[in-house]
Amino acid sequence: MDRQLTLMVVHAHPDDECLSTGGVLARYSDEGVRTVLVTCTNGEQGDGEGGAKPGEPGHDDAAVAAKRLSELRESVSLLGIKHLELLGYRDSGMEGWDGNGHPDAFANVPVETAAARLAELMERYQPQVVVTYDATGGGGYGHPDHVQAHRITVAATELSGIPAKLYHTAMPRSSMKRMFEMMRESGLDLDFEPSDDFGTPDELVTTVVDVAPYVERKLKALQAHESQGDNIFLWRMPEELRQEAFSHEAFERVLDRGDVSPADEDDLFAGLRN
Repeated sequence: MDRQLTLMVVHAHPDDECLSTGGVLARYSDEGVRTVLVTCTNGEQGDGEGGAKPGEPGHDDAAVAAKRLSELRESVSLLGIKHLELLGYRDSGMEGWDGNGHPDAFANVPVETAAARLAELMERYQPQVVVTYDATGGGGYGHPDHVQAHRITVAATELSGIPAKLYHTAMPRSSMKRMFEMMRESGLDLDFEPSDDFGTPDELVTTVVDVAPYVERKLKALQAHESQGDNIFLWRMPEELRQEAFSHEAFERVLDRGDVSPADEDDLFAGLRN
């Protein structure tokens, strides 16, 4: 019997699954592909009640983790993800935060330890395609947990020898520039001024998947993470802008064991379908 087509996506925190991969998770689930989301941390360093940040009054790590995992399960349901696997590591917080020094923080776990656990999941699910961040944590983001998720996914892919293809999420610089221009034109205020090198160099992007029919599901899944209010501005975008900004998801193919992929793909499973 042929091995079932399976997509495994490895993310650092609850809510990371939505914008860069929510469309492919929903699309491939609808197509009958088995979809597996691996979330590495419980999100303890996210916003607490009333937006309280770690170290501020009202922030309780355990309560934040419980809330965020509950929101994650709702997001998983909205996106139609078939399997959710929680590695359960402690959120390290943004680069430079006190949480970086916690001995149990995900970023401080030996790569080989976490990679062995992820490799076990690869053994169980036998994914042909695996997706995670690049070495910078995603277009230069640099979050310690994103960087660690990259490291353990690369290591687990090598250790297991199972995935035929490994992808990094990508934010093409040209697309990001256009999105920011459209946001300004629509009157939305940006919290920061993106640099010219923000995002992934266009020449590294190998794969662009059309997920236009799933934009609203992506955003509803993101809205399920209501405790993390930083993303609410996305819902203030005009519908036309939301549709253009989130109707495609881009990736950089970094491993193709069978050398089966065309130079420019529109399908993560290109070359792997019967």
